[in-house]
Amino acid sequence: MKHITLLLLALLTFISCAEEEEKSPLPAAPVITLKEEVPIYKTKIGREITIAPIYENTDSETAFNWTIDGKSICTASTLTFSADEAGRYYILISATNAGGTTEKEIRIDVFQLDVPTISIADADKGFKVLQGSELTITPVVDSFLDTSYSWQINGQEVSTEPNYSFPTNELGEYDVRFSTHNEDGEDEISFKVEVCSPDQIDFNWTFLQDEYNMSSGRTIQIKPVDIKNAQDAIYTWSVNNKQVQSGASDSYLFTSDQEGEHTIKVEMKNSYILVTQTLKVNVCPPEGTYQRKINATSSASMNKVYEFLPAPGQFVNENYTVTTMAEACTYAEERINQTAYVSLGGFGGYIIVGFDHSIVNDGDYNIAVTGNAFDGSSEPGIVWVMQDENGDGLPNDTWYELRGSEYGKAETWQDYAVTYHKPTGIQLPTPWTDNHGQSGSIDYLGAFHRQDYYYPAWVKEKQYTLRGTRLKERNYDQSGNGTYWVNDSYEWGYADNFSAIDRLTDDDNYNAGPSDNHFKISHAVTFDGKDANLKYVDFIKVQVGVNSKSGWLGEISTEVFGIKDFNMLK
Repeated sequence: MKHITLLLLALLTFISCAEEEEKSPLPAAPVITLKEEVPIYKTKIGREITIAPIYENTDSETAFNWTIDGKSICTASTLTFSADEAGRYYILISATNAGGTTEKEIRIDVFQLDVPTISIADADKGFKVLQGSELTITPVVDSFLDTSYSWQINGQEVSTEPNYSFPTNELGEYDVRFSTHNEDGEDEISFKVEVCSPDQIDFNWTFLQDEYNMSSGRTIQIKPVDIKNAQDAIYTWSVNNKQVQSGASDSYLFTSDQEGEHTIKVEMKNSYILVTQTLKVNVCPPEGTYQRKINATSSASMNKVYEFLPAPGQFVNENYTVTTMAEACTYAEERINQTAYVSLGGFGGYIIVGFDHSIVNDGDYNIAVTGNAFDGSSEPGIVWVMQDENGDGLPNDTWYELRGSEYGKAETWQDYAVTYHKPTGIQLPTPWTDNHGQSGSIDYLGAFHRQDYYYPAWVKEKQYTLRGTRLKERNYDQSGNGTYWVNDSYEWGYADNFSAIDRLTDDDNYNAGPSDNHFKISHAVTFDGKDANLKYVDFIKVQVGVNSKSGWLGEISTEVFGIKDFNMLK
C-alpha cells in the first residue's frame, strides 16, 4: 500500500510538472528597427550597400531571411547588396523565433553610374586659328557629380579650369588633350590646334541661297553670312555683268522693276585670295498677281506643312519615328489636325505652313497661332510671313518678320545663328555653338524622356545651323534652389506667350490648354526694319525666339497646336 501511495504521489508530481511546463510563456516575436525613418536606400550599379537593422527578442535560434519577389537572397541578420542593373528593388526582411515572425519591407534604388562625358564642337576636325586672335575652347561635360578637369598641350598640363583660352602668339601645330574625372569614372578627348599666319588660313563665307524671288519694285538684301578670315577684304558686286558696287561692305541691296532673271556676281579679294560667288534673282510680277481669294470651300486652318525642322529638344523624336523631311511634315500635319502640340525644340526650331487661300491684311489682327502659354510659362516664338511672289505655290520667296514688343531693342539680336552638333552617344546632351562666340548644350532629361537622341532623326548631317531673331531670355529660378522656374512673358507679338494684349482674353489658361496669340500682317518689316506694307500673305513660319533653359524643365521650346486665318474667325 505504501509502495502504491508513493508511486501515485510520484505520478501526480510528474503530471503537475508537465502541466507547468506546457503553460510556461512563449518568447516575444522579434522586433526589427531600421535607422532610417523612411527605409529607402540608394546606390549605383556595381556598388555594395549594407543594410544592418537593429533586432530585439532574437537569439542564436532566430532565423533571418531576405527575399525579393519571394526568392531568398540572404539568411544572415545583415544584408550586403549590389546589382548589375539600374532599377528599383523591393526587399522583404523576416526574423523568426518561437514567438513568431516579423517582417519589414525596404526599397533600394540602383542608379546608373554618372561617368562624365565630354563634347567639344568640331573637335574631330581640329581648330585653325589666326596668330594673335582669340580661341576659347568650351567643352560640354555631362556630369552631376563634382568633376575635376585637366588641359594638356603637347603633354604638359596647362590648366585645371573647365574652359581654356588657347595662346595664339606662336605659330605651329599643337596636340591638345582635355580630360575629366569624378568618382564614377573619367573621359578624355584629344585634338589639334594649328596657329596660322594670314596666308595659311582659309577664307570662308556662306550664302544661305543662290536664287532669290522678289516682286517687281521691291528691294532685297543680298549678304553672305559666317564670314571668317576676311582680313582686308574688298567686295565687288556686279549685276548682269555690270559693276554696281565695290568696297568693304559685304552686302548689296538689289531692286528692279524689270521682270525676269538677273545675274548677281560678288567677288571677295584680300591680300591673299580672290573668291567669287554667282547668284540669281528672279524679278516677279507685281504684288497681287498671284493672290488667291477666299471661296466657299476655304478653311480658316492651315492646310499644309511645308517644313518642320525643330532644334534639338526633349520632345523631338519622342513617340514618333521619321527619317525624312517629308515624313516630318506629315507627322506635324497630323498632330496639328488633332490640335495636338508640335514642339519646336530649342532656339531656331521652326515650322512653315500654308493655306488654301491668301490671308488678307485688313489692318487688324489677321493670324492666330495656338500655343499653351499660361502665367509663368511663356516660350516665345517669332512669327514670319511670306507672299508667294513667283506663284509656284512654294515658300521660296522673301520672309518678313512680324515685329513684336522686343523688336529693335539692343538686347534683341537679329541674324542670330546657333549650330547644333550631334552627340557622340545616346542619351547625351546636344552641344551648340553660336555666332556670338558662345556655346552650351540642350540637356538630356533622363528622368522624363528615354529616346536616344534629341537631335532630329531626319537631319543626316553631324551638325546643322538655325538662324533667326533672338530675344533676351526672361526665365529665372524663383525658388533659388532649382525647384521652381518661371518663364516670364513678353508684352506682345510672339507665339506661345502669355500676353495681356494679343491673347484677346482674360482667361488665365490655368490648365495649360491650347490658347491663341494674334498677329497683324501690318507689323511685317523688311530687313532694315521698315514697314513691308504687305497686302496679304500665303505662308507663315513660327520659330523659337529664345536660347535658354530652365533647370529640370529643360530648354525653352515654343509649342504650336495650330495656325489659322483669324479673319475668317472674327
